[in-house]
Amino acid sequence: MADKAIISERKFQKLVEKRANRLLRVAHYLTLEQSIQRVMARSVLGELLSQSTQVEELLDAYGARGNHRWLMYRSIIAAIKQFSEVGYELLHIQHAFSSYRLLPIRHDFLEATSQTADFTDRVLLRAAKEITDYSSQLGLSIPSEKIGVEEYSEELPPGRLPQDGGLSIGDSAHKTVILLATSFLNLAAESRALQPDSSSNQKITTESEQDCLTEERFRRLELRFHNLQSLYDTYVLGTETEKLDENLPVLRGHISVIFHLLRTATGFAHYYERHLKIQCGNEREHQEPLVKADMLLSVLRGYSVSYASEYLVSAQHLCQEMLKRYAEIGEIEAPVPPYRGFHVRPSTLISKLVIHYGSEVRMELQGQHYDAGSALELFRANEMINAQKRRSLANKILCLKLIPPTTSAEDIKQIVRRIVVKLAEQGALIMYEQPLSLSDEPVDKDGTITEQVVCEINRLLLTGKIDVDSGLRAKFIGDKRVLADIQLLAESGYGEDSFGNNIALPEKLKYLRH
Repeated sequence: MADKAIISERKFQKLVEKRANRLLRVAHYLTLEQSIQRVMARSVLGELLSQSTQVEELLDAYGARGNHRWLMYRSIIAAIKQFSEVGYELLHIQHAFSSYRLLPIRHDFLEATSQTADFTDRVLLRAAKEITDYSSQLGLSIPSEKIGVEEYSEELPPGRLPQDGGLSIGDSAHKTVILLATSFLNLAAESRALQPDSSSNQKITTESEQDCLTEERFRRLELRFHNLQSLYDTYVLGTETEKLDENLPVLRGHISVIFHLLRTATGFAHYYERHLKIQCGNEREHQEPLVKADMLLSVLRGYSVSYASEYLVSAQHLCQEMLKRYAEIGEIEAPVPPYRGFHVRPSTLISKLVIHYGSEVRMELQGQHYDAGSALELFRANEMINAQKRRSLANKILCLKLIPPTTSAEDIKQIVRRIVVKLAEQGALIMYEQPLSLSDEPVDKDGTITEQVVCEINRLLLTGKIDVDSGLRAKFIGDKRVLADIQLLAESGYGEDSFGNNIALPEKLKYLRH
């Protein structure tokens, strides 16, 4: 509100009393029942969420967070809003579980969901008592009419409606499936960073959780999984493609359960950061918090993050298999890494890229075939690359015509220096060491002078003091999506500059950083 006038306490009290009437009615009902079973109904949670949202908006509009008298009241309202929203998500997971077709995991997810729901309900029962007591202290009247049990009961008979609405018509389902599976794999790679190191001390400390279990990170991931779910429902749900591929509803179930788990994580993290990590004024000066920080973080990590991670991992293989079935095979040509060839970084990045998609990609080089998903296989290609470099270097040396017919061993070293500098000036090779230091080993005098010079320069190549671009191009054959990322990686120098220093990868390849 832009108005800076001070509202009278009496007028504001009456305003809140009117707005909070329905919320206090439900809260009073819960304090009388004191039953978790009463809380875990959509009608109760929905009413708590709706009414607490409206009361919170009113309190914020009048600056209650900065008012000594109303600060605590606003904090309790926020707790009711946050935990009723999380409770609603948990209830949704319980009701939808059978339709998700989730792949088996190590732990009992339904039991863990039930335990987490009990935890949130206990917080809500305590918050209901606190808001009732605190409202009385503030002079607000508490609705006295008794609520009948049937008003908030929810009986759900088994069964579903006949699915006789016909199939959806669309020609983009096939492409959407590829996009969904690819995006899921990318999100799975990105989400690994959210899980704290399980090898560390199992006791959760506030400090260790702050870096990775943040509301901002959960909310960002939540939005992206929600987008995947919407994409599926718009272009795949009810299509012929979905009917023919039994794995598609399984993928939809995993996307959905992870999305809802992330929503619970966002809710828990929000309450921790806003009301436990940072406390305003005397928010908890004389009162125990509704929930202890270490307990909340334990539930956040042990349930929301842990099970989201488990279902991410379990569905990765499913996505990789789907991509194989829907793959469009193609081929590209890309330059061999110009300096050092397929050494550690380029080979590792290519193999990680291929493994990420779970596809089979072959690399062809000079008639030889290599498995692009194996860094060791790509290393093996360096034998051919280095042989080509030596041949190319020998031809360049001969073209310079800087080698006299006769000379001494000392003169050969000077000739080597002149040739290396000349080739570097022409851009034909790169010098990693300046000034160039030659080996103290005696020059082999068995060959011709030209052979001796070439031998010395090859020794510099072998020891990594110089390098030359082989000019070779490799052919990659496999799934077009994987090839597109390999092409992008090649255009980015395979993650290195000309001196072998690591450089940032494009945003599209950020999954390779994890």
